[in-house]
Amino acid sequence: MKALSLRIMGIKKLNWQAVIALLFVLVVAALSLYAFAYLRHDPTMTDLSKRLLEPSLQHPLGTDHLGRDVLTRLLLGGRQTIGYSLLALAAALLLGVPFGLISGYWRGWTDRIFMRVADGFLAFPDTIVAIVLSGLLGAGIGNLVLAIVIVKWVSYARLVRSTVLAESQKDYVLIARMNGLSSAGIMRKHLFPHIIGNVLVLASLDLGKIILLISAFSYIGLGVQPPAAEWGAMLNDSRPYFQSKPELMIYPGLAIVVVVLLANMLGDDLRDRFDVKKEVRS
Repeated sequence: MKALSLRIMGIKKLNWQAVIALLFVLVVAALSLYAFAYLRHDPTMTDLSKRLLEPSLQHPLGTDHLGRDVLTRLLLGGRQTIGYSLLALAAALLLGVPFGLISGYWRGWTDRIFMRVADGFLAFPDTIVAIVLSGLLGAGIGNLVLAIVIVKWVSYARLVRSTVLAESQKDYVLIARMNGLSSAGIMRKHLFPHIIGNVLVLASLDLGKIILLISAFSYIGLGVQPPAAEWGAMLNDSRPYFQSKPELMIYPGLAIVVVVLLANMLGDDLRDRFDVKKEVRS
């Protein structure tokens, strides 16, 4: 009965998370359709005669200090912020997961070299390393994404390496080796199922961190460059008007908060879905 009640609670929690995520997607889809099918505003064209307008049917969230439609720029800013965050995350995964898998399984000199490289990256906080790399490479979203990938791949490689080191010594892996299964087959059939859950949970949590990094760096001028729309850059552009038009900062700030919270909820859901130990017990 206790196990049944726990499962029911888990299902309710999952349903609530799914409903919230679905509602958010539907709202964004509706706003996108409204903005691009009906409004058709140029997000970069300035019109000082329409600056700081109040919300209306033509401009549902009003206009900014240069007369640009806020809703259009907010939706395009989401595409920039979330899109580049997913790109950086995918690149970090493609670099870190294979490296950690090979390092943990083969060990030897490959593992020793990896550990020295990882220790060098982990000696400093991620944000500090990203700031230094962005400063050396120069301002721009391409250089910022590269800096984030250089910073983030190590955490995935270390996570995969530690999981592989623990699992590769267990009996089922030793039996697979005795039966003649190749190293690639062992990695694919026996080790990867134990890796994927932890990696996806960390990736979903890192997505929120990367969104915050891109927004913060764009806020200080090291990320997306004007006149491109991006949530962090929109926050920076709206600073002088915080007292007279605070909603110009509230809209992109609220968008960042909502997306980061949804990413964390996704991490909780993925952790439950890919819990290998839970599947073994059941």
